[in-house]
Amino acid sequence: MALRDIIVPLFPLYYERYIEVFGGGGWVLFHKNPGNDFEVYNDFNELLVNLYRCVRDKPDELIRELRYVLNARADFNQVRHILDCGSPALDVQRAAWFYQLIRYSYASGLTSYGSQPHDMWANFPLIEQAHRRLAKVVIENKDFEKLIKQYDRPVSFFYCDPPYFETESYYKNVGENGFQREDHIRLRDALLGIEGKFLLSYNDSDFIRELYNAPGIYIIAVTRLNNIKQRYANGAQFPEILIANYDPWERSRAEPQQLNLFQIGGMED
Repeated sequence: MALRDIIVPLFPLYYERYIEVFGGGGWVLFHKNPGNDFEVYNDFNELLVNLYRCVRDKPDELIRELRYVLNARADFNQVRHILDCGSPALDVQRAAWFYQLIRYSYASGLTSYGSQPHDMWANFPLIEQAHRRLAKVVIENKDFEKLIKQYDRPVSFFYCDPPYFETESYYKNVGENGFQREDHIRLRDALLGIEGKFLLSYNDSDFIRELYNAPGIYIIAVTRLNNIKQRYANGAQFPEILIANYDPWERSRAEPQQLNLFQIGGMED
């Protein structure tokens, strides 16, 4: 998540529940301070959720399954076919296969073999670290609307990074027909009706801006490096927006300012 260094400082000053609605790679969850808040990770992709649960609950078994996997096109295609067919294998085996696809696919896209060297054993310390970080995290596999309704409280904070508008075709595991225009509207309706607070990441589009054009809603324009264009346009930026139903600068305003002795009011010579 390229914006995580911007997003985390914009979190509300106070909350007791942190819910990551579209968890994906968990870039923000792993970046934030765990603190004492009640944390929830959610994703609609069952294979991804199963991997996270195995990392949290069965890291040694998962590492054992990954110890002798091969970085080979034939193995990659076979594993992908097995998972596409809905393998009834045990949770750890399915998690190992899915992790194998992530690590050996092109740009972690899961669809095509990457043809790049990769030492799977180098990931084992990362799995162990992730296991410790996820130890107290609740891991869910729900539709976003049901999840938001279940965990909404006045002390809840929802971070949402949904499939971006008009890029939905890239998200094959979100549902049978992907994330549709109606789902963006459904997400808006769910968020504008909550008791808690939300922060939402989106690509900058007139449609999304109009969806959230409502009283009490903050929309912040930001940019990040466009990784796809770096090959032929070094430094190219991708416009995004952050949307919140609270003052996203409240944390920075509340933090004590560093004093400078020579800027304190008083008489000048």
